[in-house]
Amino acid sequence: MTVVSISMPESLVDRLDEFAEEHGYTGRSEVVREGARNLLSEFENRRLEGRQLLGVVTVVFNYETSDAEERMMQLRHEHEALVTSNVHNHVGDHYCMELFIVEGSLEEISGFVGKVRATQDTLSVDYSVLPVDDFDGVLEEAMATAGDGDGTPDAGADEGTHAHGDDHGHPHDDD
Repeated sequence: MTVVSISMPESLVDRLDEFAEEHGYTGRSEVVREGARNLLSEFENRRLEGRQLLGVVTVVFNYETSDAEERMMQLRHEHEALVTSNVHNHVGDHYCMELFIVEGSLEEISGFVGKVRATQDTLSVDYSVLPVDDFDGVLEEAMATAGDGDGTPDAGADEGTHAHGDDHGHPHDDD
């Protein structure tokens, strides 16, 4: 097996050692190998290839000690066709969270997430994706099982009222 040397903060090394001990790994190398395999396989999901995807990317960073916020805005503008929405929130006394809503192919989204992860001083980068074309099947199935089971609402049900009888006043109900 090839030996690879990497640099990381002492606090991360301590966390790796603690994790390895708590979870029965033989050492930090085994933890790093598993983490590398997981990272490499993240976007190799054949089920998602060739499909239009909707994703959420969440990034947390310390705004006092980094240029991550500036880099996030740069990435947002570089990927205007992919990023459909972006929210910036303050979290605690020293942190910011960027939330990106993205829509595109697996390749496009994985490229964006890779650039976000490569940004120095990010504390956390998390994401989730799901195929947009799944929505049609989910909605059709929900309609087929709603109400009397024939795809129509229960007899006598009012518009804007759910099976439990409570009107939630959804804004789209007024259309």
